[in-house]
Amino acid sequence: MKKTVLIFGLIAGIIPSTMFWIMNPTGDFSPEQMKGSQLIGYITMIVAFSTVFFAVKSYRDRHLNGSIPFGKAFLIGLYISLIASVLYATSWEAYTSVLDINFAEAYQEYTKQALEKEGRDAEEIAKVLDENAAMMETYQSNFAYRFFITMMEIFPVGLIISLISALTFSIILKNKNPQTTQNQTA
Repeated sequence: MKKTVLIFGLIAGIIPSTMFWIMNPTGDFSPEQMKGSQLIGYITMIVAFSTVFFAVKSYRDRHLNGSIPFGKAFLIGLYISLIASVLYATSWEAYTSVLDINFAEAYQEYTKQALEKEGRDAEEIAKVLDENAAMMETYQSNFAYRFFITMMEIFPVGLIISLISALTFSIILKNKNPQTTQNQTA
């Protein structure tokens, strides 16, 4: 199981990790750029975590005689999600460091413009920005907090896809005619 999880976890992490380098090589986090990148980012994460589906299928077919319990399938997806999330957060740290990006500042500006477009008054906008200021200061100055927040961007997507894959292969796509496998141990 370790080899399967490692290979598919690395693939799942590399896809979204390279996407922000490709889509935004200059580190421009203007509000206009941020608006569209969120949707593309989450679509990329879903595509990346499709590897969970293939990993569970591969492991089931190669090592478990065509049948996999929910728990084992879920663990495969969970481990892949963890590996991908760590790789994604590490890549984000490298990206923001190399390009010298103050993401907290850019995010505050994005929030301000979004609230203005919603028609909120200046007092309400100031209140929201003040509430966000402490969190953004912690985000900018505390590596552990920033790393955790970045992991939590991607990990829930992997968790949901892991649950779906585990249910799919343990219940819905259970092989009716399991075949003998070459290697019963992982």
